[in-house]
This record gives sequence, C-alpha cells and structure tokens, in this order.
Amino acid sequence: MFDWNDMRYFLALAEGGTLSAAARLLKVDHATVARRITGLERALGETLVDRLSKRWQLTQAGLDLVRLAEGMRTEAHSVERAVRARRESPSTTVTVSAPPAFASYFLAPRFAELRARHPDLQVSLSGTQALASLNRQEADIAVRLWAPTEMSNVSRRIGKMIYGLYAAPDYSQLPSTQWCFVAYDDSLDHVPEQEWLRSFANGRAIAFRSNDLAGQLAAARMGMGIAALPRFLVEAAAGVVALCDDSFSREIHLLIHKDMRRVRAIRIVMDFIAEKVDADMPR
Repeated sequence: MFDWNDMRYFLALAEGGTLSAAARLLKVDHATVARRITGLERALGETLVDRLSKRWQLTQAGLDLVRLAEGMRTEAHSVERAVRARRESPSTTVTVSAPPAFASYFLAPRFAELRARHPDLQVSLSGTQALASLNRQEADIAVRLWAPTEMSNVSRRIGKMIYGLYAAPDYSQLPSTQWCFVAYDDSLDHVPEQEWLRSFANGRAIAFRSNDLAGQLAAARMGMGIAALPRFLVEAAAGVVALCDDSFSREIHLLIHKDMRRVRAIRIVMDFIAEKVDADMPR
C-alpha cells in the first residue's frame, strides 16, 4: 500500500519538471523528493521515472499515474474544504497570499490590529509573485491585481492600487534626455505597470532591473533612475519624490474558493483587508 504523501512528492516532480523545482514547491531538499519517489515506485512495483544524467523524465507508467493522482488530489482537497467549511469557530489559521510588497509593507503592519480584535485568530501571510492555488489549498485568501477567471473561486473587488513615477529628490533637475529608469526584468514585461513605465521611458535606458519593489525603491532612492511604484510603498518609506502627476492604477481583488465562503475566520480576514484598503490605501 502506498503512502499518499509520497504521491504528493511525485506530483510536485511532474509539475515542477526537476527535482530542484519539486523541492522548492514542497519546501524540502531534493534528496527528500528523490527518496519519496523511490518509495512510491517500490510500493507500486512500477518504474515511474527514468533517471537520466541531467534530469528525471516520467515513464509511460508515470504519465498514467499523474492523471489518476491529479483526480485523487482534487477529491482529497474537496473533502478537506468541506470539513473546514463546517467549522464556525474563528480560532483557526487563515493563510493569505499577496504580492510581496503589498504583503510586507501594507498588510503585515496592519495585521496587529486584526490580532487585537480576534486574539484566537492566526494569520499566515505569504508574499510571493507566484500564484497560490486556492483549489489545492495553498492559500485561503489570495490578493490579486487583476480580475479573476477561475470558475471555482469567488472574488471581491476592494479598491485600486495607484502607481506613480518616483525618483530621488534632485533627479528631476537632470535633462529629461538623461533620465534612466528602474524596472522589472524581462519576465514581467507583460504586467501593466511595466508597460506604462516603458511607454513613459520611450526608449530611454533602463539602468536597473529588479522583481522586488523594495529593491526598485532602494535603487530609485540612490539616484539610479525613475521607478513606477505603488503609492502605499512610497508613503511607507521616505527618500523619493513624485517626478510628475502621471499615475496608473490596478484593481485589487480578494479571491477565495467557493467552498470556503461561509467559513467565519476567512470572512473575518477578508473583511479586515477590505476595510484597511478602503481606509488606508492612497487614492
């Protein structure tokens, strides 16, 4: 009889494509992933992975098992959500996934007030660019900056995140032909604020790239160029000024799985985030 936990490691390998990617997904070392998959093969009596010199490749048996295991995982998560949805006590842990800067600079400082209101409520905050899967219970609440499309989730629009163009205080004294810019790297060229910044730059040089908004803020503060930053981040940290009155906005949405919308603890956290965005997010 196989251990379902071993199946989780196998699915992580199938999804991540490499041992290292699977280890990152599960927050373990790659040796643990390899050991678990070997244990699963031994229990099933099947070779699921061809261990090539530089990568592991699923065998036909492995590919067949992935399809079956994904269905098993979906059903397991459905059962877990049904059990959680029956609990009415707010004394539980609610996991929130949000973009890194929003998580660190906006939400985290305000969750102390939530704790004061509901001492039994625990919040786990994950600031990440990766999209947490609500179907797989990687988070209970997801904060996203675009309208959701997943049919299994329900969403609530709670406000807007306003971006401006910011630079060191004396940067505007430079001739505009000498302006440089601070931006995301090429992997995020598609996000709306990056497109807005590149349009404003109009071919002028990008001097520094970082997918961390705190890093972009630090670079702009030191005079490396002009960055498109959310106003809440600038208000939380001094050292840059608005270059002009131009602005750009993105909608803020809260998402939960439809099975979890009646869970009291989740509703409490959602209402709190919406309240703070309405009260404190710069207009």
